[in-house]
Amino acid sequence: MTRKVSIFGATGSVGMSTLDLIQRDAQAFQVVALTAHSDVDGLAKLARACSAQMAVIGDPARYDALKSALAGSGVEAAAGEAALVEAAQAGADWSMAAIVGCAGLRPTMAALQAGGTVALANKESLVSAGALMMDAAVQSGATLLPVDSEHNAIFQCLAGSRLHDVARIILTASGGPFRTRSREEMRDITPAQAVAHPNWSMGAKISVDSATMMNKGLELIEAAHLFPVGLDRIEILVHPQSIIHSMVEYRDRSTLAQLGSPDMRIPIASALAWPGRMETPCRPLNLAQAGRLDFEAPDEVRFPALRLARQAAEQGGLAPAILNAANEVAVAAFLKEAIGFLDIAMIVEDVLNRYSAPEPSGIDDVLEADAQARRMAGQVMERLTA
Repeated sequence: MTRKVSIFGATGSVGMSTLDLIQRDAQAFQVVALTAHSDVDGLAKLARACSAQMAVIGDPARYDALKSALAGSGVEAAAGEAALVEAAQAGADWSMAAIVGCAGLRPTMAALQAGGTVALANKESLVSAGALMMDAAVQSGATLLPVDSEHNAIFQCLAGSRLHDVARIILTASGGPFRTRSREEMRDITPAQAVAHPNWSMGAKISVDSATMMNKGLELIEAAHLFPVGLDRIEILVHPQSIIHSMVEYRDRSTLAQLGSPDMRIPIASALAWPGRMETPCRPLNLAQAGRLDFEAPDEVRFPALRLARQAAEQGGLAPAILNAANEVAVAAFLKEAIGFLDIAMIVEDVLNRYSAPEPSGIDDVLEADAQARRMAGQVMERLTA
């Protein structure tokens, strides 16, 4: 059967990788909707290439440009948040949620509420509104498949098993480009250095999160929602080669690990073909060539983002949304060279410790906390740079 798919964040690295896999077996897929934030030319080119039914640009001011770029193609053009939500409910069997940041929250929720299968690459949505999203999936009968390499690895290692039998979930981390550097050596890190990940090809924001190890902290919170075994049974282990993508230890002390080359098309293919498998063009794993696999404990002194993420997870409620929002603001400022690399975690900690909010009753509460945390992060930066 032809699978109807939609891709939210089509022009990003995950979206492009998903389309690469789809185009290799085009007869098996029908593209319902593609979305992007502001890249009109990129979105129009992709929509034409895969004969998408609909293309949505997140920035409403870019609607006319998108409509013009799609003229004569038969692809419907739309723009704005309401159009993103409409696209999420347009009848896809399988949706890739790959919009970076909390901007992906509403369309991801809409896709879950519509049922079907949602492949989640937007960790910030689950971090900020995890309980609400998991409840939405239960209520609609939607299937939520993790696409982050670590969570997809855990999902594969749990196949056919019960969470009751899990002793530990072990999230592996590359350690980023500054794994061996001291705090002092990281003080003058530039954005160009921070986005140069040693193993993975990712967008700028995610690359900086990997460099601060906030990415792994967010993944800890995400794992707590996807695999509810308790925070005390979820650990982080630094593995520089990024070959073992995560592990699950069972109560009989058997440990299962998922291995593969560091290529996002592997976990994307796992989700795209689930419950089956599909061919990929990815490089086969050659352990003899790899030679060795190294492991070390994470250092929460040099990388305080890990400590802050666990603190937010333990607090629960809206604390993870506050953590995520403050981090997004700080990372954006760092990429613009407005603050230093070490300032990112400091700003996040300041906001997390000063702002608390009640349990959210809906998405509007999450977005209000997100907005307030962003304003507070901006105020902290103003004091920092004054």
